[in-house]
Amino acid sequence: MNPASQISDQPGPCPGGSAAACANAASQYQEGSLVLASPLSLHHGGELSSVRIAWRMTGPADAPVVAALGGISAGRSVTDVGAQPGWWRDIIGAGGALDTRQYRVLGLDFLGGSADSTGPLAGQQDFPAIASQDQAAALCAVLDHLGIEQLAGIIGASYGGMVALAFAQRWPQRVAHIVVISAAHRSNALATGWRSVQRATVRFALTQGAGAEGLRLARALAMTTYRSADEFAQRFGGRPQRVEGRFQFPIESYLLARGDAYAGQYLPESFLCLSESIDLHEVQPEEITVPASLVAVVEDQLVTLADMRQLKHSYGGPARLFELSSLYGHDAFLKEAQALGAIFQQALGRAPHAIGEN
Repeated sequence: MNPASQISDQPGPCPGGSAAACANAASQYQEGSLVLASPLSLHHGGELSSVRIAWRMTGPADAPVVAALGGISAGRSVTDVGAQPGWWRDIIGAGGALDTRQYRVLGLDFLGGSADSTGPLAGQQDFPAIASQDQAAALCAVLDHLGIEQLAGIIGASYGGMVALAFAQRWPQRVAHIVVISAAHRSNALATGWRSVQRATVRFALTQGAGAEGLRLARALAMTTYRSADEFAQRFGGRPQRVEGRFQFPIESYLLARGDAYAGQYLPESFLCLSESIDLHEVQPEEITVPASLVAVVEDQLVTLADMRQLKHSYGGPARLFELSSLYGHDAFLKEAQALGAIFQQALGRAPHAIGEN
């Protein structure tokens, strides 16, 4: 694969920030849009032409590089840049669990998504299947383009953890350590079942010319799997209210509001592509030798503690499993800064011990 052809790099100070803020090393950023010179051969067959990969790197120019990859809704805006908020801002940034004063943090827009990397257009029905291995190939192409021989680490959560595993299996020499949060070597049947119903909802809605409404309902259903039963009981145990002549429950209002917000930002076709990619994901853990820190959340409904224990048992290289308890369930990777910070420090060689290790 020849990764280099057209590029649009935009190094510089943080947009909208003061001179003092822009001088801060943690605010230094560079971003670009890499267009591959050759079609990308896809893991599940076929190829993708005119591939564009949007990336951003934040942190001091001479610091070690860590790739940070999240769920299918995440992208290259990992941490705050000026007035633009990062999706992992509560975990990664100046003084954060992963400190951008000590590391350069690389983020990507996933292939198949709704951002600036190559993905389906509205109404496009023939966009090819994208694998976690294809996202790993995109990351490798960006590393080649930037002249980065080895990452200090990949921190991958949810879908990003799947990509981290795929990358470590294919390019073990390109990363020193991987941190895999709430992601296993394959999806379990119940989680695939939930997502299959979500995709069926979106596909049916598209046939009715109501793709955004289908995505709204699919996201509302998905939200019930991201958090824990205890959190929902604490937050939404109140009585229903009459709305337009019928009862509406507190949790119903919350879920539909989250669905509305999601449908306003993402294409149904991109959701179908990346949701399917999660369920197609499979790596051979016994073939992965890169040192790994695996993070399981006891309350995670999507990637269970049993899934993560099986991954550790089958893993081919040195692996540590950290078992956390969190009210936030699968979304703990967005919330548990203190616990994750200890794990990140140990994984990247800056602390002797982290909590919850097995």
